[in-house]
Amino acid sequence: MTYRWWQKGIVYQIYPRSFQDSNGDGVGDLPGIVRRLDYLQSLNINAIWLSPIYPSPMHDFGYDVADYTGIHPLFGTLADFDRLLAEAHRRGLKVILDLVPNHTSDEHPWFIQSRASRNNPKRDWYIWRDPAPGGGPPNNWMSYFGGSAWAFDETTGQYYLHLFDVHQPDLNYRNPAVREAMFNVMRFWLDRGVDGFRVDVITLMMKDPLFRDEPLNPDWDGIDPAYKLKHIYTSNLPEVHDIIRQMRAVIDEYDDRVMIGETYLPNEELMQFYGPNLNECHLPFNFQLITLDWDAQTVRRAVDEYEALLPPGAWPNWVLGNHDKHRVATRIGPAQARVANMLLLTLRGTPTVYYGEEIGMEDVPIPLEMMHDPPALNQPDQAHIIGRDPERTPMQWDSSPNAGFTPEGVQPWLPVAADYTRRNVAVQEQDPTSMLSLFRTLTVLRRAEPSLSVGAYAPVDTPAADVFAYTRTAPHADRFLVVLNFGRGSHTLDFSHVASRGSIAVSTGMHRTGPVDLSRLTLGPDEGLVIRMG
Repeated sequence: MTYRWWQKGIVYQIYPRSFQDSNGDGVGDLPGIVRRLDYLQSLNINAIWLSPIYPSPMHDFGYDVADYTGIHPLFGTLADFDRLLAEAHRRGLKVILDLVPNHTSDEHPWFIQSRASRNNPKRDWYIWRDPAPGGGPPNNWMSYFGGSAWAFDETTGQYYLHLFDVHQPDLNYRNPAVREAMFNVMRFWLDRGVDGFRVDVITLMMKDPLFRDEPLNPDWDGIDPAYKLKHIYTSNLPEVHDIIRQMRAVIDEYDDRVMIGETYLPNEELMQFYGPNLNECHLPFNFQLITLDWDAQTVRRAVDEYEALLPPGAWPNWVLGNHDKHRVATRIGPAQARVANMLLLTLRGTPTVYYGEEIGMEDVPIPLEMMHDPPALNQPDQAHIIGRDPERTPMQWDSSPNAGFTPEGVQPWLPVAADYTRRNVAVQEQDPTSMLSLFRTLTVLRRAEPSLSVGAYAPVDTPAADVFAYTRTAPHADRFLVVLNFGRGSHTLDFSHVASRGSIAVSTGMHRTGPVDLSRLTLGPDEGLVIRMG
């Protein structure tokens, strides 16, 4: 069987504002990414995914797009992007762009026309409604960034829908002209040579045509008001699949491109986004490793259920971190972050890595007065819980001022971690026991061994509740046993029923190699092992 690059490879997410500043303005940019391509190549990844780089007033840091076919001057120019694309391709790296189809900026020319008058030809490109009979918003829909999802427009006397920031009006995908305009945006970048798209909030593009109130969520935890309601009329409507299939058809006009959908859904619903004939997302994002409790049996059940539910021919994927969630080392601790990276890079399916996770970066505490993130600023009493700035701080390259992200004397857009002189790429490249060394060891092995890149997965029972073990096997290739200790205790385990002998290929501790007795395998606290089976 022939596997495509997005099946065999690793996707690495870059948050451009925070990766590398090349011009001394305190914000990362495209020439900065070009400067670091050799480093990215050294990680043995296959693709970089760029968070939005389009012109934007930056109310939501690029997810409020004012021009879908340009580059924000903060990041550079279209010529800079073309150079990045060419230099990445020269190194064998694919480039995936973030596509933001659900909403635009209120400064996008489409919306400027739409709000100009009720009879403007683009009025129906967005979702407008009259006030409720007694005045006020048309219904109870809430923004994910806090407050009502409706904003009143004085000029035309109607409300427009914004499921996110008030400056991010939602497009109306029931209008065929909107669909075609977005398909042409996709073609613009695909013609330029982009290798695919990660599609933002792909589940939200259709809303209830009757605009019914959403019911209260009985499971609401009382923290984020956006989840006080069950979003049954604004998320995951059946009609959204028709749009996704049309988007996929555009992708399929081009050779060897990929479409990845952002989908925070239970497994059963997630599977629907592959499409009835695998004609929707190549990879509907699987965020379980981010959202689940970090417990061996919980994770095993999730992996087994996910594998069992995959439609025939569908390809799995796993995500450990992203720009919207706390960093893995903050969530589960530095020791378990090593185990988590071993899990990510040895499970069946395409791994997605968030920048800095390969060196164990952690969240950086951000004082309220230095925060930028809209949900935090809109709800200051919850800012330190729901704010996303802590996981978006500058990449830690070396021990020089500002961690090598921006020149000395320049204020980076977000503060650099206090531990950057100890936790950075340059230091870890010299340390064979570092997270970066472990990451590279795993990615080298994964790339070299068909069993780990495309082989079958099978769980292995163990008597230890805090141990998750599984095999990865492929025809005519070496077989591997992966044993992960999610706990702080040691174990001696019998795997003789799996294989008669074995040899440690990788240890999270980086101190164990060579033959092991699989009938009495010792496993230390917070230790993960990849064992080549005899």
